[in-house]
Amino acid sequence: MNKRLKENIFKVVIIILLLIIGFAYLYPLAFMISTSFMDVDDLVNPTVQWIPSKLYLDNFKIASKVLDVKKSLLNSIIMAGVPAILQTISSALIGYGFARYEFPLKKLWLALLLFTFLLPVQVTLIPKYIMFSSYGMINTPLPSFLPALFGQGIRSAIFILIFYQFFSSYPKSIDEAAQIDGAGHFTIFMKIAIPMSIPAIVVSLLFSFVWYWNETYLSGLFFGNAIQTLPMKLQSFVDAYSRMYPVSDASLANRLNEGIRMAATLITIIPLLILYALLQKQFVESIDRTGITGE
Repeated sequence: MNKRLKENIFKVVIIILLLIIGFAYLYPLAFMISTSFMDVDDLVNPTVQWIPSKLYLDNFKIASKVLDVKKSLLNSIIMAGVPAILQTISSALIGYGFARYEFPLKKLWLALLLFTFLLPVQVTLIPKYIMFSSYGMINTPLPSFLPALFGQGIRSAIFILIFYQFFSSYPKSIDEAAQIDGAGHFTIFMKIAIPMSIPAIVVSLLFSFVWYWNETYLSGLFFGNAIQTLPMKLQSFVDAYSRMYPVSDASLANRLNEGIRMAATLITIIPLLILYALLQKQFVESIDRTGITGE
């Protein structure tokens, strides 16, 4: 077997593997989109598999009403966007401090930082709740905003390490040259370090936004019913639907079915799909430059 034939076989194997992985990811999304546009007749018709006989939009109208989209979407954007921005700022500052300055027990603090990433969230859940409760912060955005501001947000450690890697990758002589020209530490950080770390900033913002968007367990614990995001509404969708459309009063078209469930799920993830579609190029380039393998 010659070298060229081996290379062709290797390419074919890689293509097949990519197709299998792509199918595994796209099949649930395609099924969700297809089912969300089906009415009751299509759902019970065994001859209708993927393509609905007509585009039925009432599923989205009902799901939007149950999810209270206008209010919960705004809550989701605020509760995901603000912590993502705060977490990116704090991670960049902490990562820059570790990369460019020497201070006592630096390696120990880095080890403790890594340990916080490995530590399960459930271990600190009760102490956090007691602390925030004692300060009267339960049912407010502060239990989400404050940890993000001080580098203790959702998976903050990994973003700090990303910035640490980025700021360590360029020579300190650049900073020293700027200092000779009269630039202070803050000016060097803003004018030199930040522009060079744009890929890390993009990764931190996008991953933080997605993780905060999808967070329901901590949000339900700290916010309760005071702040309801789209994923939290989706989590209690069946109960909310049962209250709004009692079985005794609901018509056949309004009974909870797979089409309405899929429409509600699609409404919840559409903002993330739009965000990724708009920032796809920057996201892929940033992932490549930061070396993140995915989550």
